[in-house]
Amino acid sequence: MTPRARALAFCERFGLRLPVVMGPMAGASPPALAAAVADAGGLGGLGALQMGPAAIAAWVAEFRGRSNGAFQINTWIPDPAPARDAAAEARMAALLEAHGAAPGALEGPFVPDFDAQCAAILAAGPPVVSSIMGVWPAAFVAELKARGILWIAAVTSLAEARQAAAAGADALGVAGVEAGGHRGAFDAGKAAGQGGTTFALVPLIADAVSVPVVASGGIADGRGLAAALALGASAAQIGTALLRTPEAGTNPVWAEAIGRALPEDTVQTRAFSGRLARAIRSEWTEAVGDAALPYPLQRAATGPLREAAAKAGDAGHMQMWAGQAASLARAEPAGEVVQRMWEEASGILA
Repeated sequence: MTPRARALAFCERFGLRLPVVMGPMAGASPPALAAAVADAGGLGGLGALQMGPAAIAAWVAEFRGRSNGAFQINTWIPDPAPARDAAAEARMAALLEAHGAAPGALEGPFVPDFDAQCAAILAAGPPVVSSIMGVWPAAFVAELKARGILWIAAVTSLAEARQAAAAGADALGVAGVEAGGHRGAFDAGKAAGQGGTTFALVPLIADAVSVPVVASGGIADGRGLAAALALGASAAQIGTALLRTPEAGTNPVWAEAIGRALPEDTVQTRAFSGRLARAIRSEWTEAVGDAALPYPLQRAATGPLREAAAKAGDAGHMQMWAGQAASLARAEPAGEVVQRMWEEASGILA
């Protein structure tokens, strides 16, 4: 099968007109952005990590009021409860205070109830769901299959890809080390060692599994999409490439930083959440170094810092996720970004 034929087969199965998937970015996936991508023929997305059932239902209702296109709902598979270290927590509190922020409370719950989220996702009835940080429980997978809901599982290694395919995933979102935000290693302790690039992982995993591969990380234009398809992917997922669009509503300081960020201006860091993620290098990422608390304790501890920095436009302490191809992101409507990617890729593949 040619790369273009493989992409079109993916589109037919997932109800799309072009093989571009919006990264379901928690806190950065407003209905307007998802609807713009869906209306252009791609797959819109909701990152629902921080959302309870009512918020999920409201997002889906707003999306469906804007678009009749396809979308996915994503959430994280919960990590085991983190080990507590009073001395480390005290050091982080002191570091936060040195940077002008009171530490957030370290008593849970830190995110909405996972079972309630799963029930809300099923009630919303999206055409597609996606997972990150692991695989859905078997009972939930069975419900997805019974309802005809397709599942894209994010993976960061060949071992994870095999595990997700065996668990029933309908497609694999293969996230390379270039990707912005959280790639989603199943085991937080192994994340730093799983440093495969997108274009090394895609052909390896595409050859090893029988389900479609969606390439993610370092893809922001038609050249990247064409390369991913040529290497065996059936589609590409983009996140940072959409954060400068007007529909994204990204903090202007963050959006401007994305536009000028070179690959070396980004860094893998646990400074904001405790889970390894790629962000624009800053005073805070440099200050934390290896001293971050485990997820979700670091995320809770830095809550006041992140909120204050966003309000003040303080780039030194703001949470600014970005992939290594950040500077290719364009400040223009999301639909145009997605459509141009496919047009450029189609020309290259022809």
